[in-house]
Amino acid sequence: QVQVVESGGGLVQAGGSLRLSCVASGSIFRINAMGWYRQAPGKQRELVATITNGGSANYADSVKGRFTISRDNAQNTVWLQMDSLKPEDTAVYYCNARIKNTSFREFDYWGQGTQVTVSS
Repeated sequence: QVQVVESGGGLVQAGGSLRLSCVASGSIFRINAMGWYRQAPGKQRELVATITNGGSANYADSVKGRFTISRDNAQNTVWLQMDSLKPEDTAVYYCNARIKNTSFREFDYWGQGTQVTVSS
């Protein structure tokens, strides 16, 4: 089995910062891409940022210049540093990891989500 667990959400004022963490564990052979998605009330889940195991990052236009994704392959961990937060960043943030398990089958695994609320 593989588990993906996020942490680090919370309530912050506009202009503030938060750092989200996500750790994958279990029967992992290799983790390929990792990323963060978010879903606001009444909206579809959307991509925030992704990063390959080589470190190449991709961001949604709405967060470019404010959010930074990074990862540590040895720790199976990905982070999302969120600066200059805006009320429109309020959402449940989900970690995603594309993992080849020890049976050499590849799946997308999702965390349970962490709430980020930005007050104006």
